[in-house]
Amino acid sequence: MPVISIPAKPKQIKREKESIAMQFILAIFNKALRQSIVVVGLMALISLSSVFFFVEPSYAIGFTSEKPAFPGQKLTPEEKIGRAYEYDPGVGVQEEDREQEYEQAVKDSENLETVEKAYERNEKAYEQQNPQPNLIQKAEKAIEKATGK
Repeated sequence: MPVISIPAKPKQIKREKESIAMQFILAIFNKALRQSIVVVGLMALISLSSVFFFVEPSYAIGFTSEKPAFPGQKLTPEEKIGRAYEYDPGVGVQEEDREQEYEQAVKDSENLETVEKAYERNEKAYEQQNPQPNLIQKAEKAIEKATGK
């Protein structure tokens, strides 16, 4: 006997097509849902990691800074030198030298003659520290030699 195929009913074919279309739509929705969850998760990780990487500058200030512990309190030069000695004895010596140089500069600035003397004194001190002539001094010598003065 030959096999005779019976055509399917049109309603059944329509249901199968709707079923396939529904599965396709659900697959697309499932993929979109997964991708959005991944995106939201990555955004959460990035925002949480920024908490650890970007530290506020106020946390970076050490306790040995120039700022006093209490904002209304101003440090005297002696207190600054004392803090510098606590940090490192060499820094304390530098702070004392700086304070003495500042006081000398204030005294020198009172009169024009003392300003000129201070300049000459500073120039001599620089020449003692740097015995080799610099470029400007070499140029001055070359100009004097060329002009014969």
